[in-house]
Amino acid sequence: MENIRSRLNIGNKVEDVKLRKRKSQLYSKEDENILKDGELRRVVLFSVAFRLINCLLVQTSFVPDEYWQSLEVSHRMVFNYGYLTWEWKEGIRGFTYPLFFAFIYKILHFLNYDSVFLLIWLPRIIQALFAAFADVKFFYLIRTLESHDVAKWTFFCHMCSWFSWFCCTRTLTNSTETTLTSLALFYFPLPRSKTHSSKIYLSLVALAVIVRPTALIVWFPLLMYHFWQENDKLRLITHTVVPIGAVAVVISTLIDCIFYGKWTVVQFNFLKFNVFHGVADFYGSHPWHWYFSQGFAVVIGPHLPLFLHGCSLAFKRYKILLAAIVWTIVVYSLLPHKEFRFIYPVLPFCMIFCGISLASLKAWRRAAATVLLVSNLLAALYTGLIHQRGSLDVMSRLQTLCDVRNISTMQPDVLLLMPCHSTPYYSHVHCPMKMRFLECPPDLGEEGHVDEADRFYEDPLHWLRTSFPYKSSLPTHLVLFDVLEKEISVFLQGNNFVRTAEMFHTHFPEGRVGGSIFIYERH
Repeated sequence: MENIRSRLNIGNKVEDVKLRKRKSQLYSKEDENILKDGELRRVVLFSVAFRLINCLLVQTSFVPDEYWQSLEVSHRMVFNYGYLTWEWKEGIRGFTYPLFFAFIYKILHFLNYDSVFLLIWLPRIIQALFAAFADVKFFYLIRTLESHDVAKWTFFCHMCSWFSWFCCTRTLTNSTETTLTSLALFYFPLPRSKTHSSKIYLSLVALAVIVRPTALIVWFPLLMYHFWQENDKLRLITHTVVPIGAVAVVISTLIDCIFYGKWTVVQFNFLKFNVFHGVADFYGSHPWHWYFSQGFAVVIGPHLPLFLHGCSLAFKRYKILLAAIVWTIVVYSLLPHKEFRFIYPVLPFCMIFCGISLASLKAWRRAAATVLLVSNLLAALYTGLIHQRGSLDVMSRLQTLCDVRNISTMQPDVLLLMPCHSTPYYSHVHCPMKMRFLECPPDLGEEGHVDEADRFYEDPLHWLRTSFPYKSSLPTHLVLFDVLEKEISVFLQGNNFVRTAEMFHTHFPEGRVGGSIFIYERH
């Protein structure tokens, strides 16, 4: 019997189990590493390809700041022609953000590759790659906090957001602020986070504040949370917060002082003009509840039901992120001037709750994901390819006048009879032909203040006749929205202006902004 047992290795049963266990652990670790490498490669390639396609399929305008607080300033810095808005003259905006694009323009100019195509698209492609990098970090943050299934669906929610598609590749300070916020969140000490680093996340927050001072609104509750949770509070302040903050302020102030040519603290000027003087109200105001009743619902879009459901599921786990979302919306609600893009930085926070909700649906998951994808795709394609595209199309048409300028004795002279900053300017034309638009600086209490755009729209025909009493002083080209055509038709016919181009702009004309843009040429 003992011989039979020894041959069958019955006595070594426990040891055999141990060997099999060790072997299976070894293989599982190797498989896990292979899966991690393969997953990383797939996420990176997908994110980069997705954002590059995203960039190319956004061919519309959003707000004037997309150009007038970035590309126009950068173009003026490098090529020394064009016009800077009153904000830069008053020192309300910093040069740190447009300096980055100016550096790109300078390289293109040095290599003799400063074509209009590259001047327009290269900054946006770089913005897209930056957004893709933040997308990858966002996925791996959720991967460390939640299961792989939740991370996958959170990433899906994040990537199919129509508002992120619409905004993230634009040269807007809000887009860069959101990208930096998403990156900083990766290193923020969230509960159960394994990637936190106080120095890295605070450096990214400081950079976001330099780019756009209002980034401090989003991060205030998060910074307070970190301070409250930190054991060695004094060391955090003296060894991390103060040094990083001081370096950021010094670098920002030096850059602005160099380019303004005088002592300028942009962050203080931004607060003084926009809050104390209420200059932002000049650009429109909304009721206090606008973000709660309209703004937030539009920005989060079809994700809203998932977000509300996700809040009920993960309230305790991510209450600090929910607090940051509510805090940001409340603070911005106290300011009269409101825009969708102002609350864009909290969108990545919202996607965490959406992903948790979608992952928990089980039976209805695929149906919900399909509805989410299709509804966001329709909104993204419409706003990216159709809505408000005339502002860019008209500049492409005007750019062709640069060639005429080189071969014709009659130099082009373009007058944009539109609400000020309706279009980009020299950054999308890139030749020093004569152009002019109706100016609209806000009233800062200066004596004899004149809003040229308002005076024009009070009586367009009178303004044109008094501004151009002689035919020799007339511009060669007029650009206007279709809603203005009838009102100045007498002037157009009397001075031999002929419509030479018509470009679609929007299906939703409003006020001074029409559905189409016309170009008139004098014959």
